[in-house]
Amino acid sequence: MTEDLMADLAAKQERLENCIRGVGCMIVAYSGGIDSAYLAFSAHRVLGDGMLAVIADSPSLARSHYRDAIAFAAEQKIPLKTLETTELEREAYAVNDANRCFHCKDELFTVLEKERERLAFDRVAYGLNLDDKKDFRPGQRAAVEHRIAAPLAEASLNKADVRALAKQAGLAIWDKPASACLSSRIEYGRRVTPENLRMVEEAEDALHGLGLKRFRVRHHGAVARIEIAEEELPAALDVSVMRRISTAVRKAGFQYVAIDCDGYRSGSMNEVLPVEVLLRSGKN
Repeated sequence: MTEDLMADLAAKQERLENCIRGVGCMIVAYSGGIDSAYLAFSAHRVLGDGMLAVIADSPSLARSHYRDAIAFAAEQKIPLKTLETTELEREAYAVNDANRCFHCKDELFTVLEKERERLAFDRVAYGLNLDDKKDFRPGQRAAVEHRIAAPLAEASLNKADVRALAKQAGLAIWDKPASACLSSRIEYGRRVTPENLRMVEEAEDALHGLGLKRFRVRHHGAVARIEIAEEELPAALDVSVMRRISTAVRKAGFQYVAIDCDGYRSGSMNEVLPVEVLLRSGKN
């Protein structure tokens, strides 16, 4: 790493720590993904016992992600609490339209705000980074309505910055693949149910067991559409491997299994949304 790059990362880390101090004692909305994990790590380093990471547990959180999140917090000695959220009981969430993420985050921040008040913390914070502002993310509107702090974005950190800082800090999660909730795998208009979430989770666990690393199982009813990262596609398209993929995914409850020729891309379910919906970026 060059001296200029080291100096740049040091300046970014200093900005982040100043933003964290500006927020004050905080609850960090923690999922175990790289952004919330690095925010929790930095907040604990700056605030000590003046922070608490809270992970929201529900059927939309994969058990493997939950275990990984708990393990990272334990490894870094970050104070952690698990609270249950009940977004699936909200009809507006379960119908799974383009604003599903808003209703999820509204439930999350409502629960966290109650915990914040109970513990007399100053603010709730979450792991929004600058790149997130470019995507269609209705949950950001919920964050604004609940006055949730976003120290990473406030410090002008993008996803690459967060990964670079995590790597510099020696955190094994620095290159962890994105880990959106299980509900994001279900096509818009198809209800989010515990059964549909189970099918996705079991299929993805099975594919991990086959050695795949960067992929998504998209739920289209009887059809599972498998997106596989470009670097893994050549091996996955071997006939014997495809048969193992098909067998594994069918066992999860899908009738048909299709491999997407365009490969893995984050947010692919949004490709079917009208342009005017995407332009709103979750705003009313």
